[in-house]
Amino acid sequence: MLTTVLRILIARRIKPFVFERRKDVYLRYRSSNIGIYVHIPFCRSLCPFCPYYKVLYKEEIAKRFKDALINEIEIVSTRYRDKTVDSVYFGGGTPALLIDYLPEINAKLKTNFNISGDFAIELHPLDLTRENLKILEEIGFGMISIGIQSFSKRCLDALDRREGAQSVKKSLLLIKDFDFKTVDVDLIFGIPGQTLESLKEDFETAVEFGATQISTYPFIDFSFLNNREKPLGRREKRVMLRQLTQIANDIGFERTSIWTFAKRGSQRYSSITRDNFIGFGPSASSLGDNAFKINTFFLEEYINSLEKKDLPSCLVLEFDIISRASYWLFWNSYNMDINRESFYRLFGVELEKIFYWQLRFGEVLGLLKRYEKGYKLTERGAYYFHLVEQEYTHKYIDRIWRLQRTESYPERIII
Repeated sequence: MLTTVLRILIARRIKPFVFERRKDVYLRYRSSNIGIYVHIPFCRSLCPFCPYYKVLYKEEIAKRFKDALINEIEIVSTRYRDKTVDSVYFGGGTPALLIDYLPEINAKLKTNFNISGDFAIELHPLDLTRENLKILEEIGFGMISIGIQSFSKRCLDALDRREGAQSVKKSLLLIKDFDFKTVDVDLIFGIPGQTLESLKEDFETAVEFGATQISTYPFIDFSFLNNREKPLGRREKRVMLRQLTQIANDIGFERTSIWTFAKRGSQRYSSITRDNFIGFGPSASSLGDNAFKINTFFLEEYINSLEKKDLPSCLVLEFDIISRASYWLFWNSYNMDINRESFYRLFGVELEKIFYWQLRFGEVLGLLKRYEKGYKLTERGAYYFHLVEQEYTHKYIDRIWRLQRTESYPERIII
């Protein structure tokens, strides 16, 4: 119900959004800057709480995947030679499982795109070896994000994670010997058995071991997952989110998004909040001015297409200016900063011309506070957006990802 109301009020759409199958779509970009996302789908084991597309690592298919990824980069890059790439992000899966191939992949990106920004990569705690970190630093990764989730054995058991807290801490110590600009630690809150004390200890431990940013995500139970234990309720999550905000402030971290906290003065790290981006790999999404597209979730189908030098079929949602602006408004609200200048650069129209009464309504309800460059979410607004984001995940992302896991090329998804 909430997502339907917001679709009507913000995007001015009575009808639902429709993703349709396309062999290809040419994304247009008004901006001269874009981001790049590379999805590496391989994992050592499949964590039941993780909703992202992933498969067990096998060397023989990893080599074919790498070659397919190189083909996709070469094909797509011919369209965007005039663009500057201001961020490159490797997610997964476990990207470091392809550590031997990453130098070639990075070199191909640098050859085919004009890259001015940083390279960032997600790491599993088991990836934190001196050899891996040395390679990553040498080939240009300046930002790393480590999926710790928790240092508490009780919480890790609830998530079916098997890494011991002491071994993880020992591995984290290695990072201090390298010169990464940003060290992000991912934590989850709302885990069964988690207490305010253990959550506080998780945050403080992450800072103690060198985190410059801490991304905290609520435990969300996707319909296609098989979690043994279910997340804590809304009330418990609200208390925990308030606790995280207080802990961060006490330690000298500032809130940089609904669920993210960064050391004051440090460089920020983000995987999803880009105004526009190109995605490579199975399940990767791309965002342009005219459309949003998602690659097939089936690794074999992805590889087969690109071995023939064809782009894999994808699902496409076409935008009009209101729906595209609504997408922008959603993710900039997630960042808690609705910047008027950023909006104008992207759309060539004033923010208030598109969303005048919605912004006024947000001010009246105490969700937004105006400042010289636009609007900031208040603490009240941040909490309610926390609820909206979880509802969005359940109603939109869950449905899209669930269907794409069952069909390699679904004809249509209506949400």
